Formats: sequence, structure tokens, C-alpha cells
Amino acid sequence: MGITPTLFAVVALIAFSFQFMSVSMGLGYGTVLTPVLLIIGFAPLQVVPAVLLSQFVGGVIGGVAHHRVGNINLDFRRDDRLIKERLRGLGYLPRSRDAKVIFILAICGAIGALVGVFCAINIPKLALEIYIGVMVLTIGILILVRRHREGALSWKKLIGIGLLGSFNKGISGGGYIPLVTGGQIISGREIKSSVGSTTVAVTFTCAVSFLGYVLIKGDIYWALVAAASIGSVVAAPFAAMMVKRIGAKRLKLAIGIATSLLGALTIAKAFFL
Repeated sequence: MGITPTLFAVVALIAFSFQFMSVSMGLGYGTVLTPVLLIIGFAPLQVVPAVLLSQFVGGVIGGVAHHRVGNINLDFRRDDRLIKERLRGLGYLPRSRDAKVIFILAICGAIGALVGVFCAINIPKLALEIYIGVMVLTIGILILVRRHREGALSWKKLIGIGLLGSFNKGISGGGYIPLVTGGQIISGREIKSSVGSTTVAVTFTCAVSFLGYVLIKGDIYWALVAAASIGSVVAAPFAAMMVKRIGAKRLKLAIGIATSLLGALTIAKAFFL
């Protein structure tokens, strides 16, 4: 399918809207943008690389914006004190807590995505969509039920969340951001840090996946990539500023409702679309 100037602007606007929701509320950019572009008429092999690269560039800009407004602290310098005192076998561990979370999620992302790609060929599409929908819906409900509770971050839960989210990304191309953002929140992580860290962490998976498409497929529809990327990049800093300004309790409520709706819609799509 070709892309006219009007369609280019429409795609950019749609990407802007979905990236704004993704960077501000942890909704799945690829989870919602991919089916919309398919409905418009683009081919799957045109859509997926465009979604991956636009999510990558939007995530990079969004992560920098989250850092600059104070939602997260991206200090990736080596944490010499912790390594010397407790983790002597590790050659590198970043200094700030947010950077540590992103580092762990990136490692889990590589492992989970590879396992997911391997399993994708053996999982029926209907079962896959129901599985992701139920999981995202459950996360949303748990956020709403536990929104008044506070707790300490569990690193073991974070590793499990990272592996499961990247597994979802590997088998379906979506289901990462809602699960990883919501999973961090219910495991005790601060709300704004959860959103910002996930925005950065997902870029690693997107970059590797896009490079895989370039090496294997080679023929990328760059006009669609450009349209989606422009919308994604423009939206990212505005979304980060909204996260900074909105209260944590209201943000948690909004994420809980939005995540629950996304899970319910995914289940409905599996049966009716």
C-alpha cells in the first residue's frame, strides 16, 4: 500500500496519540498501533518494522525527557561501591536505581524475547491473544485494588516481570509495556519511575528486533517508518512532562483503568475481530 501526504499526516497523528499514552500511562504503543495500521491497509511486513523503529526513537526521546524533568535518574556510571561490597563477580552495574532497573530489564528482554520467538510458531493466535489479554487485565485490576498500598521494590519480581514481558514481545510484538509498567507498580516500585524506566527499557528490544528485520528482510517501507517516527518523537517529551505534573495517586488510578481496558479489549479482539 502506498502512502499519500494526507495518509502520512494521519499515520503521524495516530502514532503521536498512541506514543503519548504509552510514555505517559504505560500503554502498549505497538499493541494498539499495529492493528490500527493493518486496518488502514498496510501489509504486516510494512507495519511491524515501522512500529519497532518508531517505538525505539520515541522511547529514546521519552527516556531523555523523563530524565530531564526528574521522573527518573539515568546514571549509568559504574557502581563501584556496590560491586566492591556485595557483587564482586560483576564487572558492571549502573549507579542509579532507575538505571539498575533498566539494565536488568534489558538483560531479561534479550533472554525472554529469544524464548518468545522460538515458542511463537507453536502457539495458536487465539490462545496467544487471550493469554496476553487476561494477563494485562489482571495487572490492571491489581493496580486498582492495591493503588493505596506502598511497598519496597522486589528485584526478584522485577526479573520475573522483565522475562515475562519480553516473552510476550517476542511471541506477539506487543504486551510488553502494560505488563512491565504495571508489574513494577504492583511489585512496589514508584509510579513515575515505573513509567519512565519502561519507556527506556523497551527500546533495547525494539532495536534488536528492527535490526533483525533489516538483516533478514532488508526491504523496509521507510515512508511509513518516517510517518510513525515523527509522531512518536513529537509526543514523547509532552507525555513525560504530563507525568511530572500529575499526582502519583491520580496517575496510578489512570494507569490501572487504562491497563484494565486494554486487557479487556485484547480479549474481545481475540473472539470478535
